[in-house]
Amino acid sequence: MYFQRLRDLREDMDMNQTQVAQLLHTSQTVYSRYERGFQTIPVEHLLILADFYNVSTDYMLGRTNNKAVNK
Repeated sequence: MYFQRLRDLREDMDMNQTQVAQLLHTSQTVYSRYERGFQTIPVEHLLILADFYNVSTDYMLGRTNNKAVNK
C-alpha cells in the first residue's frame, strides 16, 4: 500500500523526509520506505505522526477524507 497522505502531510508542513525521520527516531531510508509502501509503518510511528499533523489515523491511512481527530 502506498501512503500518499504521508507524503502530502509532510510536504504541507514544508518538511523533508529526514526531518520526519528524526521526529520518529528512525532513518530517512526507513521513513522513505513507509511513504512508498515498501515497509509497514509501525503503529507507534503512525500515532506520533497523527498527533504531530493533528489528523486522524484513519485519514492518514486513506480510510476517510475527514482530517478531524475524534476526541
